[in-house]
Amino acid sequence: MNHTLCNQIDWVGAVDWNIRDFHSYQTDRGATYNAYLVRDEKTALIDTVKAPFAGELLKNIASLTDLSRVDYVVCNHAELDHAGALPEVMRAVPQAILVCDKKCAATLAEYCDTSDWKMQIVASGDRLRLGRRTLQFVETPMAHWPESMATYVPEEKLLFSMDIFGQHYATSQRFDDEVDFATVMDEAKTYYANIVVPYGQAVLKTLERLAGVDIGMIAPSHGLIWRTHAGKIVAAYRDWATQHVKPKVLVLYDTMWESTAAMAHAILEGATRPGVSALLMHVRRTNLTRIATEALDAAAIAFGSATLNRGMMPMAAAALNYLEGLRPQGKAAVAFGSYGWGVGGAEAIQESLRRLEWEIVSEPLRARWRPTPEVLAQCRRVGELLAERAVAISQANGT
Repeated sequence: MNHTLCNQIDWVGAVDWNIRDFHSYQTDRGATYNAYLVRDEKTALIDTVKAPFAGELLKNIASLTDLSRVDYVVCNHAELDHAGALPEVMRAVPQAILVCDKKCAATLAEYCDTSDWKMQIVASGDRLRLGRRTLQFVETPMAHWPESMATYVPEEKLLFSMDIFGQHYATSQRFDDEVDFATVMDEAKTYYANIVVPYGQAVLKTLERLAGVDIGMIAPSHGLIWRTHAGKIVAAYRDWATQHVKPKVLVLYDTMWESTAAMAHAILEGATRPGVSALLMHVRRTNLTRIATEALDAAAIAFGSATLNRGMMPMAAAALNYLEGLRPQGKAAVAFGSYGWGVGGAEAIQESLRRLEWEIVSEPLRARWRPTPEVLAQCRRVGELLAERAVAISQANGT
């Protein structure tokens, strides 16, 4: 297994093969916690791993150099999947200086006792000379925490990017050209849609800061290292961060006695036309992670639920709550649903769509008990309207 990025720079992280839930993000392919060792006249460890993998990290470092030779530990991000092992690491390398920005130092002090650690606070533009190589620091606030930063090695054109450009993807390979490219891009899109999408403006500012940086390889803190397709993942992030969408209609629904399902299928039928991708998803037969991923580049979304207890069904509410937190923008939308003796489902969805600030193309579509042929015809017409808006929105933003 090749762990070497370039001469004397190696991956020393851990693969979490069995994780399937990352704070409600469904990680079907597991995850990695990437850490990197840069050996020169001075030796620097770039980030650590989740706490249960501390021993594995230290073993990987020790296979390359004596722990007493580690001079610096760089913490790009204080979140515990990257910094959870720091207390154990700093006990194992007491001679090392922890390098991080000011906000990171404050956050780490909230998580653990840092009073005995030697620390060096850095800011954007600061450099740390290791010998032939240099570490250059770029603060990237809110991409995706306030204290996030990236570390760049100009001599190798190598960017340790922290969470941006990452994927939750456990493999025995380490590089993007060693796996199926479509798969790694799908995982990168899933990661962006479920983790990074609320911070699009911060991502764009980060890309601006990096615009003048000569990047040949990107080593994120999760997943594969981009040594062949670095330009493609940067371009994809620019598209995702600017909310570029496709001529795509996503129909999401939950149903009780199949009345709302019939409406959903009628909307899908109306939206199905040449040049438009139309997709149907039952929210209880998929998961929040896939819903958010498909919503990321959809220009139009129809969301429906049967009425239950004067509101929408529980998983429909969960899906909308999840989307409201992520805040994907630039979409046309419509609410729909069936009801019996009392309304509430479609109306609750409509309120959520307003909070998302999506373009609402119609009043909620409602069917009492069973959708009549007239209601289904109305659903098909709204599906056609959503397809038209999807094409127009995607053309307006250049996709």
